[in-house]
Amino acid sequence: MNNVLDYLSDTVKKYPDKPAFVDAGVSLSFSELKSAIDSIGTALLQEGCRKEPIIVFMDKSAKEIAAFFGVIASGCYYVPIDSEMPAMRIQKIIDNCNPKVCIADEKNLDAASKLNFKGKVFTYDELAGREPDAAALQKVHDETIDIDPIYIVFTSGSTGIPKGVAACHRSVIDYIEQLSKVLEVSEKTVFGNQAPLYFDACLKELYPTIKFGATTYLIPKELFSMPLKLVEYLNEKKINTICWVVSALTIISAFKTFKKLVPEHLKVVAFGSEVFAIKQYNLWKEACPNAKFINLYGPTEATGMSCFYVVDKEFSEGDVIPIGRPFENTQVLLLKEDGTLAEKGEEGEIYLRGTCVTLGYYNDPERTAGSFVQNPLQKSFPEIVYRTGDIARYNDEGNLLFVSRRDNQIKHMGHRIELGEIEAGVAQIDGISLTGCIYDDKKEKIVLYYTGEIAEAEVINGLKNLLPRYMLPNKVYRLEEMLFTPNGKIDRKSLKQKYYDEQ
Repeated sequence: MNNVLDYLSDTVKKYPDKPAFVDAGVSLSFSELKSAIDSIGTALLQEGCRKEPIIVFMDKSAKEIAAFFGVIASGCYYVPIDSEMPAMRIQKIIDNCNPKVCIADEKNLDAASKLNFKGKVFTYDELAGREPDAAALQKVHDETIDIDPIYIVFTSGSTGIPKGVAACHRSVIDYIEQLSKVLEVSEKTVFGNQAPLYFDACLKELYPTIKFGATTYLIPKELFSMPLKLVEYLNEKKINTICWVVSALTIISAFKTFKKLVPEHLKVVAFGSEVFAIKQYNLWKEACPNAKFINLYGPTEATGMSCFYVVDKEFSEGDVIPIGRPFENTQVLLLKEDGTLAEKGEEGEIYLRGTCVTLGYYNDPERTAGSFVQNPLQKSFPEIVYRTGDIARYNDEGNLLFVSRRDNQIKHMGHRIELGEIEAGVAQIDGISLTGCIYDDKKEKIVLYYTGEIAEAEVINGLKNLLPRYMLPNKVYRLEEMLFTPNGKIDRKSLKQKYYDEQ
């Protein structure tokens, strides 16, 4: 198998009328999805598109997913953008990709038409209404090889210029095969999607759905600010599998939602991207005692998640849930600063090796060379591995424990400190919901933001029993609402900007 759309070819025969992707207004069955894909793929071929980036400028919807797959059917690769993105970021993506075609929905048609690029803008409905050309699509399929790219998703760059990660059929197929085993996906799986479609996080639902004939509900974004209604939605749609960022789970558990209502159908709760505070995890475990909880870890540059840990024992506050072991066909190289492998208990940087490693950053050879590097342990032939910048160590059981980002370590009062360790300490205090810790490099001060029911002074007093003196925040601020990235993670970059703006 060398084409991700081969998943759909088998599924549409088995479950033609079953809902595949459902949003607030549209439900696409597998046969309707296939029809839209064939039409869009044909239309792009008729427009002369060949092995090139196609911008998809649509709001999160079932039709947007059909547009993604339609682009793949044409032999091109989709580049998702969204009206949530700042205009400057969108333009930088356009400048990087120099697309010939943009697909837009009616809501974003005007904005798409004003983009500064030389290509054409088509509406989704216009392309999805074309008569399919089966022979032309089959020719593209026959000529596809598994290292052909299928998408470019843009992540934040430290310089302010987004980085476009290009992934191919091979890496996505390998990822979905391994992930699906861990999540135990089947035709009975009902996903509840939280992640925006312009991030790689949505791969966990999109591709297993077409592989197994599962169903994915695209949960309305506004529900993630209404915890009780969110759980009601999970129960109404009988959602049994969720793969969410930790902060999305915490929004439910931290606001005592489970005292009123619990998810009735959840069988798999996968989480990642952030450290799950044990207090909040235990609330979820108590509310869903029969669910399988899985901690996932991995970067966009390695096609999504690369490691997993099935939580099979109790954890006490102050513990850290491991990120576990790599998926099959993926290897973790944990390297110390001297380039040697870290032993048990020693900290090292995670390098990822295997099919999961993506093609690099699109039209960005300099930054690609900085992160996609020659395997330091292999000198005999070329072998590219991805340097993550994440620090970890092995515990006594041989599982990886995430320590911090390489760029999230600070030097304060002569001590090397992980900001995540401070956040973990704060999370143990009763009355705390969400936390975000930053460092004022100019004044050399640790700054803590939090949401919760208790006063700032109580937070400081509580931390005195949990953290050494040199790790105590110098300033503590209570927020009515935490700041989040579009992906639902705590936005520490914006917290830092907020702090500097208010000084």
